[in-house]
Amino acid sequence: MRVPNHIGIVLDGNRRFAKKLVLKPWMGHEWGAKKVEKLLDWSKELGVKELTLYAFSIQNFNRPKEEFNFLMDLFKKEFGRLLNDKRLDEDKIKVNFIGRIWKFPQELREIMAKIMYKTKDYGGYIVNFAMAYGGREEVLDAVKKIGDKIKEGEIDVENINEKVFSEELYTDHEPELIIRTGGEKRTSNFLIWQSHYSEWIFLEKTWPEFEKEDLVNAIKNFSERERRFGK
Repeated sequence: MRVPNHIGIVLDGNRRFAKKLVLKPWMGHEWGAKKVEKLLDWSKELGVKELTLYAFSIQNFNRPKEEFNFLMDLFKKEFGRLLNDKRLDEDKIKVNFIGRIWKFPQELREIMAKIMYKTKDYGGYIVNFAMAYGGREEVLDAVKKIGDKIKEGEIDVENINEKVFSEELYTDHEPELIIRTGGEKRTSNFLIWQSHYSEWIFLEKTWPEFEKEDLVNAIKNFSERERRFGK
């Protein structure tokens, strides 16, 4: 079985899962957070080297106030737990938060910064949490950075190419496989530059229902595909 080095996952369906259990819709995020914790172990066991998890989009800031506050508290609790997770040191896990992180409350930003600082020299296994993230927003932010460099005389327009542009993105790591749970069949503004040749798999299961066998089956599906890259 050919295991992709880098897998992206759109963690979708938490609210629908909660509705099935006749709970307030946002309560499903708690189940989703527990599943992320298990995912870290499954991925390492299977030989995946990098995960990029679409955890909170730019558009999610428009969620109802009660749900938004619930999510911020949940992120603080879960990332606070991650900060002290022994697996970070034992497995040399490097954690990144990619997106417009400045939009989050200060207390949450501080926890994220501590995790990134603690793990900055690790690289045995990389986990990227896409937070306040949007693919179009990422491209726009990269364009602005390049514009500033042109203005400062640090770069000439003629020298801009895909490599130069990629280096200004939140991440230039390209996933070979992207999985979306929750039954929707769209990319939803996730890694629109980096996923140009990613293989996509769409699952009906919601994220809290996702199990190790689903990850294994997705990798098997990926390994059976012939990746042509336009050739």
